[in-house]
Formats: sequence, C-alpha cells, structure tokens
Amino acid sequence: MSASVAKLENLIGHKFQNLKLLERAVTHRSWAFENLPNQDESTVRESVNESLEFVGDSVLGLVVAEELFLSHPTLSEGDLTLMKHRLVSTATLASIAEGLNLGDYVRFGRGEEKTGGRKKAALLANTLEAVIGAVFFDSGYAAARFFIKRVFDEQFRSATPKSSLDFKSTLQETLQARRLQAPQYSLIKAEGPPHDRKFFVEATWKGGRAQGEGISIKAAEMMAAEAALAILNGKDLN
Repeated sequence: MSASVAKLENLIGHKFQNLKLLERAVTHRSWAFENLPNQDESTVRESVNESLEFVGDSVLGLVVAEELFLSHPTLSEGDLTLMKHRLVSTATLASIAEGLNLGDYVRFGRGEEKTGGRKKAALLANTLEAVIGAVFFDSGYAAARFFIKRVFDEQFRSATPKSSLDFKSTLQETLQARRLQAPQYSLIKAEGPPHDRKFFVEATWKGGRAQGEGISIKAAEMMAAEAALAILNGKDLN
C-alpha cells in the first residue's frame, strides 16, 4: 500500500508529513471488516476514513463559503447558498474524484469491489472529503484550502447562481427523456424563526419521490431535485 499511497500523494499535489493519514483517507470500512476481523469497533473506526470524511466535509464547506463570499461580494445569501450547495454536492465531488482517479487508490473489501464500489458516486465523494480531512489534519487549514482551490478551480470559475439551478432543469429533462411528466414540488414544512427559516420540500414523479431542505424554498427544491437525480441514476446516497 505504501507505494500506492506515495503515488496518490504526488497525484493530489500535497506532501504529507504523516502518510498514514492519507492511507486512512482511502480505506473503506468494507476493507477493515475483511482485513481486521478480530479488532473491536473503536480500532476499526481509527483505521477507516469515515471520521476524516466528517471533518473534510466541514473544511470543504468553510473553504467554499469563503471563496464564494470573496468572489461574489454583492450576491445575496440565497444565491450564495445555492452555489455552495452545487459545489459541495455529491455529483460535483464525485466528478472531481473521478478526475483525480481516486477510485483507483481506495482500499475496498471484496464485496464492495464486486458491486462496483470504485464507480459509486457517493463513495468517490466521501473519499475526496476524507482526503481533504487528511490534508487538514496533516498541515492545517491553509494547506487544505490550497488543495481545495486547486482541485475545484474549474468549478469555482464557472459557479453562478443560474448554473446552480441546473439540477431542476436536468431532472425535468431526465424525466422527459423517459417519457414521464415533469416533477411536482411541494412544501412539506418550514421550521425556525422568521430570520432563520429552514424549508423542507418534496419532489415527486411517477414512481418516485425525494426530499430536500434549504434556507429558501428555491434552495430546498434544488436539493430535492439533486436527490431525485441520484435516485433515477441509481446512485448510492448512503
């Protein structure tokens, strides 16, 4: 594994002080179950990428929010939120992970390997978040920010409020291609005080439904459309 991790280190462009962090970032729980069969749950958790993924998700969110604020100082909170949702979506993360060939370096168990784990959008996205977490713990926020800005460069440059609404358009086109009617969006509930509301929306179509949430109804509809596309495309959201 050391040679593979060293190659991945060169690929992502960050020189690790502690390569074990990168090795953990690309270790899926299925591998630990097969290769660490007699270890307790706490040892397994310390060997797999789930906790790094959790931290990487938060670091990514902060970097994206910072970059959008600095690049688009006149946009409203709603527009910035829509853009952020698009940039940190499973689809975007999976696309970047594919561009880095991260799937080639992940340690999966035989079962996950057989079911196409290296191609699953959610697993690729989770691995990228884990790598971000590994960079953060290895060298701090500045290094993680540099890495994120580099691999998200194209996405940052093309991000606009209009482009962030593509999930709804894409969902409608996908359903039309399958000779199905356009989706219907309905507000399920709204929570919180007037200055800090959160909206929950459900998208329904013939044979399926998906939910999304956001600080506006428009943002919640966009997230519901993204979840619907993942279902229609057979992508694992877990």
